Amino acid sequence: MKSRSQDQSLSDSRELDRSYDPLTGNPPSKPIKKTIKQRLLKLLPCYPSASSASSNQRNTSEDAEPSTVSYRPEGLDRLVQRTDFSKKELQVLYRGFKNECPSGVVNEETFKSIYGQFFPQGDSSMYAHFLFDAFDTNNIGSVSFEDFVVSLSVILRGSIADKLNWAFNLYDLNKDGCITREEMTDIMHSIYDMMGRCTYPDMTDTAPKEHVDSFFQKMDRNNDGVVTVDEFLETCQKDENIMQSMRMFDSVI
Repeated sequence: MKSRSQDQSLSDSRELDRSYDPLTGNPPSKPIKKTIKQRLLKLLPCYPSASSASSNQRNTSEDAEPSTVSYRPEGLDRLVQRTDFSKKELQVLYRGFKNECPSGVVNEETFKSIYGQFFPQGDSSMYAHFLFDAFDTNNIGSVSFEDFVVSLSVILRGSIADKLNWAFNLYDLNKDGCITREEMTDIMHSIYDMMGRCTYPDMTDTAPKEHVDSFFQKMDRNNDGVVTVDEFLETCQKDENIMQSMRMFDSVI
């Protein structure tokens, strides 16, 4: 005769099996989504830190009533139209933003400081600079909540074309409509600097150049030395690995 604890263990095992993906080997999806969400939100310097989480638990809980959030209705309604987030999702995002940044904006140095915490083994400052510029769509040296959620909506909920256009804009450093070898070299060096030497297999000093060469061999269809947005979109949409990465963050919030 089975004991109560044995029955509970069997029940827990079956519950895990129902959420486990036997094809991909992925663990339960709900915890993954929460982790990805938290990491994305923490890219923003205004997201509450672990040290402040307990003191602000009532205000920052995702299950809190939307009525507790201080947000102008007209602004919220406008953002619902501009993004693919619901009102409650925007309120949750705004709560974390406003609690730590009452001014409603984030400057680049603060952004770099927080982003660097995710890559202690390397130097993420240059990549964070490029990423900040992509969020700072008005080119004013600061990122507002509106800037943040509009870009986040594209990254998480946008169409494949929207996501690829956002990525192209990130790589197009001077925003002239094409990606040069110099720009891609800067991007690749910033990524390798960010990862540090803690990579497997060990990277070589020529690795960034090799990646740039590979990028242009794939993307530069007419061999004119630059990659246009049309070349970028066409090549990416034919690459299944890139398409899978574009779909990875679908509806994680």
